[in-house]
Amino acid sequence: MFRRALVVAAFIGLTVNSQVHAESSTSKPEVKLGFAKCAQCLSMALVPQFTQDAKIDTINFTSGNDVLTALVSHSVDIAQVTYLHFVTALDRGLDVVAVSGQVNGGSEILVRNGIDLQQNDWAGLKKLVDAAKAHGAPLRIAASRGNAQDLHMRGELQMHGIDPNRDVQFINIPNPADHVSALQRGEIDIVCSVEPFASQIRLSHAGKLFNYPYDQAAGKLSNLIVTRPDVIKDHPEAVKATVAAVVKMVDSLNTSHAGWLASINQYTALDQTVAVESLKNAYPDYHMYRTQTIAIAKMMKDLHYISTDVTPAIDKNMDYTFLTDATGKPKAALGF
Repeated sequence: MFRRALVVAAFIGLTVNSQVHAESSTSKPEVKLGFAKCAQCLSMALVPQFTQDAKIDTINFTSGNDVLTALVSHSVDIAQVTYLHFVTALDRGLDVVAVSGQVNGGSEILVRNGIDLQQNDWAGLKKLVDAAKAHGAPLRIAASRGNAQDLHMRGELQMHGIDPNRDVQFINIPNPADHVSALQRGEIDIVCSVEPFASQIRLSHAGKLFNYPYDQAAGKLSNLIVTRPDVIKDHPEAVKATVAAVVKMVDSLNTSHAGWLASINQYTALDQTVAVESLKNAYPDYHMYRTQTIAIAKMMKDLHYISTDVTPAIDKNMDYTFLTDATGKPKAALGF
């Protein structure tokens, strides 16, 4: 359903046109930069302050699905999405090119308070899953379909002998901000949420921590910066300036969280305590991990997220040129 909706939206298009303008000797390139509403994603709001070489207009979307749709329909020029979105786009034959990493992590599996389950007790969870399935009432597991947390969750379940397609009932909650209320109302038993909403769930005692799902093929990898081939071809200076700004932003995040915390508060209205807690599970990183991306694609195919082998497309559509220019490092030192 996600892939069908994405392709339809991509070809219908949104109402805003791409805003990269032709560079001239007297004007800066203008870039529309899209990002999603999650703790690690919201640092993208800081990118414009790290460059004088482009006028970057940041636009916040509810989810990575929305950001990718905006990119392929030419409503934004550069986008923060996830490795999952990147691989899914390649599987659908969409023209997207990864140009930088950004921030990883942000995933957390939580269970409702009524479930007697200790942290990381996968054997105990397997017993609960089997018992619930035998009684014809499979455990209800929620995630936001198409985001990194959904993939992390399904990969972890599969690793521990739980078939995510047959043993449990997956419930799609598109907006991660709604995870906490679904737990509170008892509509779901388990959720793999994204920060800062995962921290909100724990700190509000709506649910309790079960696991940080980083043992599957994707590890902690979550976010990528992507664009389209036409933007690279027609406006390379805009892409260059944006990637350089992302690199500077990542370096800044590794020394201070002040601006990052302000962005979380601005876009989510969550209090400072939740914001601070959420950043304990976020890892700024501008590297792009090619080998791990291939492993992610294999896992996605095994989980029936995609239907084709996109390995050749991954090699072709990860462009290290701008990251190399911004860091002065060879691509071999940047995750290639």
